[in-house]
Order: sequence, then structure tokens, then C-alpha cells
Amino acid sequence: MHIDNSSGSASPGGAGERNQSTGGPNRPIRVLVAKVGLDGHDRGARVIATALRDSGMEVIYTGLRQTPEMVVGAALQEDVDAIGISILSGAHMTVFPRIIQLMKEKSMDDVLLTGGGIIPDEDRRQLQEMGVGELFPPGTPTTEIAGYIRQWVATNRDF
Repeated sequence: MHIDNSSGSASPGGAGERNQSTGGPNRPIRVLVAKVGLDGHDRGARVIATALRDSGMEVIYTGLRQTPEMVVGAALQEDVDAIGISILSGAHMTVFPRIIQLMKEKSMDDVLLTGGGIIPDEDRRQLQEMGVGELFPPGTPTTEIAGYIRQWVATNRDF
């Protein structure tokens, strides 16, 4: 049996089956939210984590001062659909490529890597060319972020 967190009701099948009415997974989308590096400001990450949870997603928040290895290891262990990195420190051109490299090494090709923070437009373009998903600037409505993750998972994850 699989417990549907949105209604608390039991339904047959597990995470590998699609919901016939929505075409989406028969379980909540799982998102890992992390702060990588020495950046000690996590208010935005907490706001995003709470908003994603309130939109029906299952959220794992790793807390502050994570390494790329810790993030990818936790994502693999938790079997997440998406990884969201909050970064304000300016280290995005080091952090995101390292996470992408680790994800490729672990064959996590069907997991979304997205994030947000203060990332200049040119860097954002370069990161997206490397395989990073949408990168959201401060002030982006949380509904836009949740909608993007939901759409990406519906399109790219094979349940």
C-alpha cells in the first residue's frame, strides 16, 4: 500500500505508478533543498522548503554548510526527484558544476538540479548550458518555483 500524503488515504501501488487522473506520480514529489558552502543565510531556503511542502511536495532540508558530496549523497539516499540549491555566496560557478559532475557519476540523469539566489544572467546561462535547470532570483513567487518543479518532474521522471 502507498499512503497518499495529500489526503491520508491508502491507494494501491507504489512510487513507480502514475496517477491515472493527473498523469503524475502516485506519490508526492520529493525535493531536497540545500545550502552549500559557507553561506550562513538560510531564510530563503527555509521559505522555499516550506512553500514546496505546503504545495504537496515532500521536502528534505539539509541545513547549512553542506558540501556538494553531502548533497548528492543525501539526494541519492532519499531518492529525490529534484535538488534545489540556495546560494548567495557567489560560489555558484564552483558549486553547481561539481554537483552536476557528482550526479553524472551516480547516474542521476533523471533528477532535476535547480536553485536560486544571486546569480548573474551570464552565469545563469552558462550553468543552464551545463545542465542546470531553471535558476530563480530572489523574489520569485514560490508558486512559480513549485510549478516549474512539478512540470519538470511530470515531463522528465519515469515512474
